[in-house]
Amino acid sequence: MTSHLGLGKAASRTPVPDGGRGPSAARGVDRAEPLTVRDRWQTRYTVATIANDVVAVLVSVLLGYRLGLGSVIPQFGDVAPGVGVLAGALILFGLVIGRAWDPHVLGQGSEEFSRVIRAVVTAAVVLGLLSLAFEATAARPWVFGLMPLAGALAVAGRFVLRSRLHRMRARGRCALPVLAVGTVDSVTDLIDRTRRDTKRGWVISGICTPTGVADAGGADILGVPVLGDLDSVAETARRGGHRVVAVCPTPGWTSRRLHQLAWSIEDLTAELVVDPGLMDVAGPRLHVDPVDGLPLLRLTRPTFTGVPWVAKHIMDRLGSALLLLLAAPLVLAIAIAVKLDGGPVFFRQTRVGRHGREFSMLKFRSMIVDAEQQLSDLVTHDEGAGPLFKMRRDPRITRVGALLRRFSLDELPQLVNVLGGSMSLVGPRPPLPREVATYGREASRRLLVKPGLTGLWQISGRSDLSWEQSVRLDLRYVENWNLALDALILWRTFGAVVSSRGAY
Repeated sequence: MTSHLGLGKAASRTPVPDGGRGPSAARGVDRAEPLTVRDRWQTRYTVATIANDVVAVLVSVLLGYRLGLGSVIPQFGDVAPGVGVLAGALILFGLVIGRAWDPHVLGQGSEEFSRVIRAVVTAAVVLGLLSLAFEATAARPWVFGLMPLAGALAVAGRFVLRSRLHRMRARGRCALPVLAVGTVDSVTDLIDRTRRDTKRGWVISGICTPTGVADAGGADILGVPVLGDLDSVAETARRGGHRVVAVCPTPGWTSRRLHQLAWSIEDLTAELVVDPGLMDVAGPRLHVDPVDGLPLLRLTRPTFTGVPWVAKHIMDRLGSALLLLLAAPLVLAIAIAVKLDGGPVFFRQTRVGRHGREFSMLKFRSMIVDAEQQLSDLVTHDEGAGPLFKMRRDPRITRVGALLRRFSLDELPQLVNVLGGSMSLVGPRPPLPREVATYGREASRRLLVKPGLTGLWQISGRSDLSWEQSVRLDLRYVENWNLALDALILWRTFGAVVSSRGAY
């Protein structure tokens, strides 16, 4: 449900600083002309998203009429022209009311898809209630079939659009130049994060620090030039043509000073983004509660109950059963290959699940039979950090095991664990008891949910990640869990497995 709208061509009209790593950085800093409210590529991307959703609704409505489901509702008389038109209108109205076309959520995160799903579900519920009120049975196929189809087509089209946008951003296009404001440490962390997360489309092109210089009087931080101090933020943003001003936690930065900065950059149409200092907590857990006009950020507890949590467990059981059925021929072929390679087919290992409960995790055997006994001899070759043992060329891995590990096929038997309830399709990496024994308070929060067959750690680099990165990704999942995030991780898992990045 997409169309080619020339994102690459539009992006080429807007210089994108590259963090001091090329001539474009200088152009971004020197640019002084006023910015438009939105670059051309952003407008085209928004229009493409709207067109995608409208086409998805039209396809579903036309399909319904093709199937003979477009009859007029008798009880409505001349008020409603047909169920299909009403269903489509309700979906589009839900997308507008639910701000599913808000440019701030398009192209990244799971919130974009959550809004589409909520709009379609709400529209279906409204049409269902109307059909009950007017005893219109003709609405049932729309509520339970064609309206969900419209939502699925819209989400699929958005995935395609997003993939194209991410490819453009990976090449340094369709990105926003950002002015980072804060201490050297906080700004350095922001630069590292934006360079790892190219999909976000932020490029730090300039920095303002409390002293106006980097550590030891340097002129740049990680190749990004320091352009001024805290008093020159507005003027620096004006001269540099920055689209985002990101304020990191900084001692002495008062609310009054933040207000003055917001007023100073209003005419630039640059966005002001403030880091609240709450690590990896976002989405529905953050709320703004005003007290006598003072906005306070309220952080609610993570919730692992209710209808969404029950739906997750149901999808785990149904999904694992379906995947086991579909993968049965592959599982049989792998089992034969492992057996011919010598030793037992399956490897059982004790892992720690939710709330610290231990369980026996299944895997296809990818190492020699006495691999655990040889671990102590390889400790000196450990390439990992923290409690994880990592070794790129582990001599214990068999020939068949190397192939299985490359594409994560050794983990297929864990679907049995998911079916049995000890694991989930999506969740943190299942830890070993010896790893849990070293956990501090931060890492222990991983045990608030079931471990997963896949997760943020798998789609973000797997064994290439450091221990700190692995913990941060797992905590991000725990703190911000929702069904849309699970769906996004499952979708991206296929690409991670095919690319085999970080698998060893």
